[in-house]
Amino acid sequence: MVAGDHHRHPGGGFNPPDPTTKGGPDYGRFIEAVRKLQDHARAVDAPDEVITEAADQLEKLSALLAPFDTDEWESPSGRRMDLPMRGNILSIPMKASKGEDGRIHGWARFRRYHLGRNGAVHGGALGMLFDSVLGLTSSVITGGPRQRTAYLKIDYRHIVPIEKELQFDAGIDRVDGRKIFVSGRLRDGDTLLTGADALFVRLKPGQP
Repeated sequence: MVAGDHHRHPGGGFNPPDPTTKGGPDYGRFIEAVRKLQDHARAVDAPDEVITEAADQLEKLSALLAPFDTDEWESPSGRRMDLPMRGNILSIPMKASKGEDGRIHGWARFRRYHLGRNGAVHGGALGMLFDSVLGLTSSVITGGPRQRTAYLKIDYRHIVPIEKELQFDAGIDRVDGRKIFVSGRLRDGDTLLTGADALFVRLKPGQP
């Protein structure tokens, strides 16, 4: 499958990922090592010579991996169902499940890499989390995997801390044809940190 060859995908190239074991038993360790490196890159205050050595090693590592770059349909990233977040390095670390109340409940933990300023999570990282959580909510509760975000609105109420397990819940407010209206909340114990609402639209067959 070549990149952009979406006509073989009934969801316009937005199909659920095909599970794979590519990357072998160390793929999860590989993903976690990259995430830790991102944390260090955000936090480190090292001597110049250490940064120079690290840059040299990173360039060598990139050269090692470069010949194996491929498209999203072949890469194991996002398709390793045995790993947290399917081995997708972009995702905010989190875990979610559907509760007896029909809503999605779970936890998320922002890493040092997601720091904005003054100990707070960057607002854009919150957008990424809510897009994932509300999209998951829309898909799981309606049973329709082929959807796209039409809009996402976030109310920033309190500073969201990094490196702390936070709780979220989300549900569907209403459905109007192909339109699915979803809302959710992020909490630190009893403190409401942020709220969000979004509109997801079911894709037509073949729609990208």
